[in-house]
Amino acid sequence: MKMFMKKVALAAILATTSTMAYADGHGCSINARVSIVGNEFPAIQTVGAGAQECSGAEVTTNLTADHQKINVAGMSGNPAEYTSAIIANSSIVALMNEDVIRPLDDLVAKHGDGIKPNQLITINGKVMAVAFMANAQHLVYRADLLEKAGLEVPTTYEDMLAAAKVLRDQGLAENPVGGAYKAGWNLAQEFNNMFLGYGGSHFKDGSAEPNVNSEAGIKALEMMKALSEYMNPDFLTHDSNATNAEFRAGNVAVMNMWGSRAATMTDAEGVPQEVVDGFAIAGPMTVGGGSIPASTLWWDGWTVAKNISDEEAEATFIAMKHAIRPEILEDEEVAKQAVWLIDGYEPTEAAVGVFAAAQANTIPYPMLPYMGLMHTALGAELTDFMNGSESAEQALADVEAAYTAAAKEKGFLQ
Repeated sequence: MKMFMKKVALAAILATTSTMAYADGHGCSINARVSIVGNEFPAIQTVGAGAQECSGAEVTTNLTADHQKINVAGMSGNPAEYTSAIIANSSIVALMNEDVIRPLDDLVAKHGDGIKPNQLITINGKVMAVAFMANAQHLVYRADLLEKAGLEVPTTYEDMLAAAKVLRDQGLAENPVGGAYKAGWNLAQEFNNMFLGYGGSHFKDGSAEPNVNSEAGIKALEMMKALSEYMNPDFLTHDSNATNAEFRAGNVAVMNMWGSRAATMTDAEGVPQEVVDGFAIAGPMTVGGGSIPASTLWWDGWTVAKNISDEEAEATFIAMKHAIRPEILEDEEVAKQAVWLIDGYEPTEAAVGVFAAAQANTIPYPMLPYMGLMHTALGAELTDFMNGSESAEQALADVEAAYTAAAKEKGFLQ
């Protein structure tokens, strides 16, 4: 981590030259349409707005929490509706599986000056995406409430459970735990975090055979169920936006949240001053006595569609590169929105959790061609356990059955 920090500092020095080069008459002019689909959190909104600064042709964005439900379909037509999808190391897999994004090697050679080698996401020897930020889920909390309760900052999920009981018993928070447990993608991701923290492996070694109906899987669900007892009763409807709203309203004291959300957690209008003053960030927690955090490491980046003209592909690359140029970091609000992987980034206080995740050897989200099918199966089948209508063993058996059917249909299993 010290070496990484030194590299970041060096990048800040080198960025002086980059910034001068860009600032010296550098604009963004394109001659073909650009259409972007992606998530809606602040850093991605900044990237989308940056692409829209380009002149000469229309640049449109569709930034939505439902991006993973529409990006494959939106890039499958000929021509594709979207010329770029902003993705992460989970969602690029679906685009690769459906063969709807193009290799970027020729565009990198022509227009890639200023893009650092570690931003180039290479899969099977070809550059398939350009990364612009790192991300991870980690603890955010109310330091003032923990102090009132006489509690230390949780470092394990067992600590979080114990703290939740004290906070409720002392009347400091009725539902002190927050979490993006919305049925579907979010719930599945929380399981992935906990499952890996317990030492689980989604698949049997060297194969696409499912391996979640295991001791680690059962323990993960049991911990998630125990935490949910201290959440808003409507937790199965809470995505990151709703969970953030609960924290901002002063209802939540401890929760696992994305680093990309941390910088803006208390920025909204109407947030009580005690919430603003008490807000604090820590690294990801472990669980079950393990040493590996119950979290995953991520990168976010952008792709270019396959089913578009070469002119549209070039325009898209130019616009997206413009959106992540070093000058955007001159805006302090932008600089703190993410752990940026671009020249000139200097870590802010909001980056503490993501850096801690990297330092603790957090496992990257699995970039396997069949992981998306597993994630979907988890999101669809775990709700019956979480709402109390099914056992953990039965829920995980249902996950494996749903995954197996989908994997056979796609040819990953015989």
